[in-house]
This record gives sequence, structure tokens and C-alpha cells, in this order.
Amino acid sequence: MRIVLASGNAGKLAELEQLLGDSGIELVAQSTQGVHDADETGLTFVENALIKARHAARITGLPSLADDSGICVDALGGAPGLYAARYAGTHGDNAANRAKLLRELDGVPMERRRAHFIAVLVLLRHAEDPAPLIAEARWHGRILESERGTGGFGYDPLFLPDGYDMSAAELDPALKNRLSHRGQALALLKARLPDLA
Repeated sequence: MRIVLASGNAGKLAELEQLLGDSGIELVAQSTQGVHDADETGLTFVENALIKARHAARITGLPSLADDSGICVDALGGAPGLYAARYAGTHGDNAANRAKLLRELDGVPMERRRAHFIAVLVLLRHAEDPAPLIAEARWHGRILESERGTGGFGYDPLFLPDGYDMSAAELDPALKNRLSHRGQALALLKARLPDLA
């Protein structure tokens, strides 16, 4: 099955390709199909994932997979949340986003730096699909006081997963993919792929 990924994020594409490796699904980036990012006007992760998936499916005529994800920090009332990718103002400036998060948490002790990543995946068979497959998962941990590691992308160098003494950016990629919010959500979605038939 050939599915368009409704994202321009190279990190997400690489991660999802690894996770889908044995599924028989060929994931193609929307940029290779002439699709630009959709305007994310939803107020929830589910709404934004649906907007992105419908946009890519409508333009390409292919089934579409969209991911909307972010990091929610308890001490900041759930911020950056939906706005994680543009937290510092410019969409996709990971270094600036991490720097702003560290500034916002300056002086907050580790025990009050609880956070979780959230991922919502939406798979549409076609643009007007009335029954999309939706999977949601969370990955709990804390925000470190400084960056650690060079793997992953986004907020990974600042995220210390529960039960681990390494940041998400220091974990072996295969382990990170299994533990992560996106990996968990994709496992849930893969279990429902027979529903597409």
C-alpha cells in the first residue's frame, strides 16, 4: 500500500519509515507529490491531524497518514502543546524552541518539570473518508535543565523519559522508536490496519 505522509518534517518521515519497515506500506513524503503544508487551524491535536491528512489526500488522491504531536509541560499549563513546532515563533526552529523552553523553566526544580509528548496519528483511505483510523499515545518524563545527546529531533535532547537516565536524544534509535509517543501510536494504528480492507 502506498500512503502519502502529510508532513514536511524529515525527522518524522525517517522515524515513521523505520517503524513501518515490515508493514508492506510505502510511505511517500507529501513534498514529492507537490503538496505544501496545510494551515493547522484546529484547536486540538486530533483536529490538526485530520486537517493535514485531508489536505494531502485531496491533492494526491492517495491514502494519507498525518501526525500531529507536541510536548506538554505541566509547570507551563501544558505549553508548548499544539504550538511545539513554532514555540519560539518560527516553525521548525528546533534550537530556538528548546532555548525558549529552557528559559521558561529557569529556576523550576526537576521534581516540578513533569512533561509528556503526545502523538495523534490519523490515516485516511481518501479525502472524504468518514471513518478515519485514529491512534493517540503519550510518553511521560521530565524536562532536563540542559540539552543532552545528538540523536532524534525536536525536543528530544531535553526530554528525560520516565525510568531512564538518558535523554530521548541519547537513546538507541530502535529503543526510542519503541518507547516514544509516535512509536506507541503507530503500533496501535498498525494493529488496526486490517480495518482498511
